[in-house]
Amino acid sequence: MGVISNLRAFLELPAEWFSNLGVPEPIVHWGHPLMMGIVIFVMGTFVAWAGWRGRTAEDKEVALESKSNHRRLAPWLFTFIALGYTGGLLSLVMQGQPILESPHFWTGSAVVGLLATNGLISATKFGGGQAALRTTHAYLGTAAIALMFIHAFLGLKLGLSI
Repeated sequence: MGVISNLRAFLELPAEWFSNLGVPEPIVHWGHPLMMGIVIFVMGTFVAWAGWRGRTAEDKEVALESKSNHRRLAPWLFTFIALGYTGGLLSLVMQGQPILESPHFWTGSAVVGLLATNGLISATKFGGGQAALRTTHAYLGTAAIALMFIHAFLGLKLGLSI
């Protein structure tokens, strides 16, 4: 209970600030899902596709371009997901909803964790180029994207219920 009340207390000040901006209720309610839907379905899908294309393309130029696109955009995907995670929490606080009680919260937390782990693997340059870490990175990223789709479904369900 202490963690929940501390988290809510931490988020109430910025939530109050945003509430005082006079943001219309439909934007407070549906802004997060709309923006994150774009991030997940457009950017997330492209980053995953580019990563796999970089691994599997037989044409070396195509593989290099895909790897470059993946390397350039994946950090932005993580940034937008992390910011969206925060925005989703603020949206719940602004709407007077519980924070930690929905599967949507937990899948979002797992996605952030998976993407952070993948970023760390990449930041180590795959442990000096270890093939096993490259493969782990590919499958962990794929699991994160699949979980993002589940997360989006749970978010829609949550949005329709409040």
